[in-house]
Amino acid sequence: MKVLVNISRAIVGFLFIFSGLVKAMDPHGLAYKMQEFFDVWAMNHSLASFMYWLSGFALPLAIIMITLEIIVGVGILLGIWKKFFTWLILLLIIFFAFLTGYAALSGKISTCGCFGDCIPLTSMESFIKDLVLLALILLLFFGRKHIIPLFNSAFDILLLVISTFLVLYYQWYVMRHLPTVDCLPFKKGGNVLQLRKMPADAVPDKMDYTFVYEKQGKQKNFTIKDLPDSSWHFVSRQDILISKGKDNEPPIKDFNLTTLSGNDTTDAVLSLDASYYLFFVKNFTNTDYWFDNFTRIYQQAKQANRLIYIVTPEMVKANDFFNKRNNYNIPVFSLDATAFKTAARTNPELYLMKGPIIENKWGWADFKEALNK
Repeated sequence: MKVLVNISRAIVGFLFIFSGLVKAMDPHGLAYKMQEFFDVWAMNHSLASFMYWLSGFALPLAIIMITLEIIVGVGILLGIWKKFFTWLILLLIIFFAFLTGYAALSGKISTCGCFGDCIPLTSMESFIKDLVLLALILLLFFGRKHIIPLFNSAFDILLLVISTFLVLYYQWYVMRHLPTVDCLPFKKGGNVLQLRKMPADAVPDKMDYTFVYEKQGKQKNFTIKDLPDSSWHFVSRQDILISKGKDNEPPIKDFNLTTLSGNDTTDAVLSLDASYYLFFVKNFTNTDYWFDNFTRIYQQAKQANRLIYIVTPEMVKANDFFNKRNNYNIPVFSLDATAFKTAARTNPELYLMKGPIIENKWGWADFKEALNK
């Protein structure tokens, strides 16, 4: 029993730390996944107002969840406060299993973000993982008397405090700069035009269809091969998934740059021969922390005859800020809010482009580095 408990302790502890660290590289990614859950649950009208309220706190909730996941893993490995940490990790895995189980069984959420965007798992894979972890954690919970602290109490507490500080600092750092490992499709060197296309080896979903018709108050299902005559009245069509396809979505979706007049200018911009900037920005209530550096970038780009474009989900506000209030006369493009979240993990964020190629990118805390490029 002692050996099994300690094997489980090592597996669970390292897996919780690893899972937390992968998500800590990009706290915004977990926040967006939480918002997806909140939006689905908001369809239940009795929960709608509460879910929308929670959605506004998605980022701090994500930071807390990531920190908690890592600290619980560290606590289990250290063997400190074993009653507290075994209770806490049991409650966490029950909560995680509920989320992944709901996603897998409802079919409303395809991925759960358990390992961030770097190791994508389907909802069912995540659910199975959590069930296995639940079994290991139950072994820890009922066998906690066999958990022996690695060090003395004072040193264990010191390591726990240092771990908490480091994980909070790390998340603060990547939200100002960029994720240390970029697992999203907008990587340096990526060709946005090509990534907007369907993969060459894409396998489409295999579908079947059932048609519901009505005659004399009675409804009946028909297949596409045996549709009824005109005396039947069409009611509805039901789509049936026979087999799931593979790689049947482009890596970059809904990346469409639209002008103020409503014209799609994506291909025209991404086909430019010269270098240019894409400046991703939203929320103009506080611009003090980035505007001075943006002004320097704008002035340098103007001297070098390098174009700069504003990309935002808030086109009217952006145009008012840059062109009416500050007279920069910069083209402003609208981008779908979901696509914006994928393209820009800091607000604002700057891309240096050469045609469709992402040559470099900077979070707002690194804008000074862009002046040297």
